[in-house]
Amino acid sequence: MKIRAQMAMVLNLDKCIGCHTCSIPCKNVWTNRKGAEYMWFNNVETKPGIGYPREWENQDRRRGGWTVENGRLRLRAGGRIRKASRIFHNPDLPTIDDYYEPWTYDYETLVTGPGKKHQPSIRPKSQITGESMRIEWGPNWEDDLAGVSKTGSRDVNFAGLDHAVYLSFRRVFMFYLPRLCEHCLNPACAASCPSGAIYKRDEDGIVLVDQERCRGWRYCVSGCPYKKVYFNWQAGRSEKCIFCYPRIEAGLTTLCAHSCVGRIRYVGVVLYDADRIQEAASVADDRDAYPALLDLLLDPSAPETEAAARDAGIPEPVMAAARRSPVDLLARTWRLALPLHPEYRTLPMVWYIPPLSPVEATAGGGDVQGAVDRLRIPVRYLANLLTAGDEAPVRASLKRLAAMRAYMRSVRVDGAPDAAIPESVGLDPESVQRMYDLLAIARLAERFVVPTAFFPESSPRHAAQGCTGFPGCGGGGDDDRR
Repeated sequence: MKIRAQMAMVLNLDKCIGCHTCSIPCKNVWTNRKGAEYMWFNNVETKPGIGYPREWENQDRRRGGWTVENGRLRLRAGGRIRKASRIFHNPDLPTIDDYYEPWTYDYETLVTGPGKKHQPSIRPKSQITGESMRIEWGPNWEDDLAGVSKTGSRDVNFAGLDHAVYLSFRRVFMFYLPRLCEHCLNPACAASCPSGAIYKRDEDGIVLVDQERCRGWRYCVSGCPYKKVYFNWQAGRSEKCIFCYPRIEAGLTTLCAHSCVGRIRYVGVVLYDADRIQEAASVADDRDAYPALLDLLLDPSAPETEAAARDAGIPEPVMAAARRSPVDLLARTWRLALPLHPEYRTLPMVWYIPPLSPVEATAGGGDVQGAVDRLRIPVRYLANLLTAGDEAPVRASLKRLAAMRAYMRSVRVDGAPDAAIPESVGLDPESVQRMYDLLAIARLAERFVVPTAFFPESSPRHAAQGCTGFPGCGGGGDDDRR
């Protein structure tokens, strides 16, 4: 067993209100510069829809992630020979129009121009060419189902469903999907990079780009199935979400999680067996990818896990954080949170609690088993999004969420706790109460359990703080972590 610690995140889609508050601080802090205007390390999409960039989930077109051929794990985009043959033209690479051409307005002309009889107006100007342009797409073009009547038919999550039925007025549904880099255990972006510029930190699993090694090949962009690696056209280097590692090293949570209005995000440590990554990613059936990922995660309280962690040099503060991790509870213990498109075989570490909304009368009553089938959002759609089409884990998660609501209603409204409700979904009343506390009324210290970075006593912390990932920093450069 080769035990490793991984920073991970859970997002409760049942509480996301689509306010985009998570995206703004991320944009202002990490991508507020020339060449990064079109980048959104964190964005919020409306489902159904084809997202940002357009059709990022359609791997027949994008060819991102991994596939299994003859029992062996291979990049869907091909190996070195195929990449070398397309070194000057990568057809799998999204164009700027697939993201959107960033624009601004000539506000100076509006302010300083002469007085006119009619209401003044200004045209959008491209931030790339400086010329006037026509806006045809944006990072949240489909916000609140805008234009989904045109794009919804290309949403791959409608596989096995009649999209026309669910896009009609009487049957239409929607929910919000915040997205960021998955910081995968088996990142396809790192495997796709010819320069070895993308690497995964040993101490916390955050995936970073070494800006000195990056040569702008952009195979990482096409190799990432989630399309969360971007090319800075000004600097000629790739950039991506860094999971706010300078804050993580100080024991603080990420900006997107800290600013979330709906308090839908949970950040914590999970432990996994690195020796079994290839085995988990190489399962024959796509539907087995989620169970294989679950099997990788280790119980931080188990004696064998604690012994392996001591042998691996994982410090006790990290182990203590893993034992209190909300991510471990929601993903491994209660199995409420599910990974985004596990069939890409990257073993993602950003998990999602499926939405139970909109709330129907059956979701709050005692009929927990029947409530899931009568919800507006089809289970098959959620299964295509979160469990490679396997409906059983989605149903189990939704039933536990519905059971929690029904049980707490019996406690708070009826004044007569019904223990049969949690027992029907394999839980006890204490677990349901704890689940309610975490999902509904948890404080910041319970939602974000982040240990401070571990450094040997001989290493000066002030010199190493925030240096990981950037060459030339003293006491904590990236060369020490390869």
